[in-house]
Amino acid sequence: MEKTSVRCCIAGGGPAGVMAGLLLARAGVDVVVLEKHADFFRDFRGDTIHPSTLELMYELGSLDDLLHLPHQKTARLRFQFGDTFGTIADFTRTKLRTPYIAFMPQWDFLTFLSKRAARYPTFTLKMGAEATGLIEENGLIVGVTATTPIGPLEIRADLVIAADGRTSLMRQQAGLAVDELGAPMDVLWFSMPRKPSDPDETMGRIDAGRMLIAIDRQDYWQFGDVIPKGTFEAIKARGLHDFRATLTQMAPYMADRVALLDDWDKIKLLTVQVNRAKSWHRPGFLCIGDAAHAMSPVAGVGINLAVQDAVAASNILAGPLLAGSVTEDDLARVQKRREFPMRVIQAMQLMIQNRVLTPVLGGAPTLKPPFIIKLLQAFPFLQGLAARLVGVGVRPEHIRTAPHWPEKG
Repeated sequence: MEKTSVRCCIAGGGPAGVMAGLLLARAGVDVVVLEKHADFFRDFRGDTIHPSTLELMYELGSLDDLLHLPHQKTARLRFQFGDTFGTIADFTRTKLRTPYIAFMPQWDFLTFLSKRAARYPTFTLKMGAEATGLIEENGLIVGVTATTPIGPLEIRADLVIAADGRTSLMRQQAGLAVDELGAPMDVLWFSMPRKPSDPDETMGRIDAGRMLIAIDRQDYWQFGDVIPKGTFEAIKARGLHDFRATLTQMAPYMADRVALLDDWDKIKLLTVQVNRAKSWHRPGFLCIGDAAHAMSPVAGVGINLAVQDAVAASNILAGPLLAGSVTEDDLARVQKRREFPMRVIQAMQLMIQNRVLTPVLGGAPTLKPPFIIKLLQAFPFLQGLAARLVGVGVRPEHIRTAPHWPEKG
């Protein structure tokens, strides 16, 4: 077994893990990030980069480079509710530096972050390395065990950060309890070719029993078909012909190419979970991102909350890690800093789930826009407030750590 030691070991190479690794390494902390897959490509990864994350890229001096990567900007979140069209959030009504959401494949975003982090000699990313267990001594977490393509690995660390997602193995092994908040839906994720004659904006459509999100990727559409939880097998039993007919009804411009959906393997199921850990930490151990709180896909804020967790963790823990003296009080400060904004956003998501999605997915016979939607259309300035809540959130983080290493261009 290969053995090594670092100040901080991060399990999980998603947005929270890679961003935390980047910022800690930038501050001079010796850090290893373990990512169980050989690359960042997945069938489903969220791809919304909100203004809060874009602002952090600006603070790192990387915004222009990031926006050179292929992406689409969406300045307004629009919807069709039955026969009613409207706007939920309008970023042009804000004073943000980047008044839009950038849609970018998450594998491109993670590759960008990891390449920037690799500039720092204290950063190591191990791909194909899966954290499989925690090392505990006298009630203190002191490291992790992992499997790698070349054999088992043991990493001793002053701090282990679990950023390994909503089904976090590290959180389970640490024995941290989770409150399940529930979700009425799952999501079917698939892509289709795009034609110049198609609509030119990302949009959501809600009809009785179904909700469809269409993300404009310039040369193709990324669709998220929101279905009642646990109904995918019943949908499959009705056959692809029925599924294609429903898609054509929701997105009529797909009629001439819907036959391309000729195999269920082209349609991936995302099982939605909404939960939060009661405590995010133990001595020597901290959860961030989805490992601490799995968010609903409503408003696509999960990535950005995970990144905010990483920034807060870096701001609070870089100094103690450099001094070799991280205490549980330090870890508790991270949870205290991030728990309130997480709870506010989850409360908003649960309200939308309960008051909008549950009746819709239940096939309510009369489909009318809820009061909040009507209010946003009656008073357009509220669309700017909604955009700020979605795009920036509550208590946004800023990078407070100074770079230990010379910044490179």
